[in-house]
Amino acid sequence: MDEVFGRRFEELEQKRLAIPFHQFVHGAGRFVPDGQWQGWATSVQSLLRAVYGETSEHYQNFSIAYRKCNGVEDTVRTLFHIFTSAKEDFEGGYVFNVELRVSGEVFGDFIALARKSLEEGYKDVAAVLACAALEDALKRFATVNGLDVEGKAMSDIINALKSASLVAGAQKSLLERMPSIRNAALHGEWGKIDESSVGSVLGYVEQFLLTKFSN
Repeated sequence: MDEVFGRRFEELEQKRLAIPFHQFVHGAGRFVPDGQWQGWATSVQSLLRAVYGETSEHYQNFSIAYRKCNGVEDTVRTLFHIFTSAKEDFEGGYVFNVELRVSGEVFGDFIALARKSLEEGYKDVAAVLACAALEDALKRFATVNGLDVEGKAMSDIINALKSASLVAGAQKSLLERMPSIRNAALHGEWGKIDESSVGSVLGYVEQFLLTKFSN
């Protein structure tokens, strides 16, 4: 994901460099025709939303400058400066890992579906969804933090996270209960799972996403 966004930043940088400024026929100063800066700015705004999120200063500052831009050189260059700052921060690694943030949004949808299933009385479906989301979230979080967990069981992933001090305190204690629930859910041992167990997995995943996968 970082590589994809990195390429897009570079593409938009090249487009920025190609944006032409024209001299006003009457009066001093220069401007950029509407279509030639607006298309670029729209693409940048979408990229900043995807990379930083709508609450980030990069996205908000760019959006404000976009609304104020009238094509006159100084207003267009304000957009350029914000874009360049965002690009430099991204390339320097001074942003929350993009893969975690985007994964968090996907997992959030997954968990919402699991909770809806539980509320409608389908605890077995909810259990599978919640446990699958938890296992994948743990694996992605471990991988992003440099741990080799490819092909490892959930219990091994948890042990790796604990050894690296990436989970601690109450989160660590709760996590130790999850492999048994996961194993029962993914092996169809429904008698070993009740609604409270599924609810505990959902609650844990939601908290994990908030603390580890948000920006």
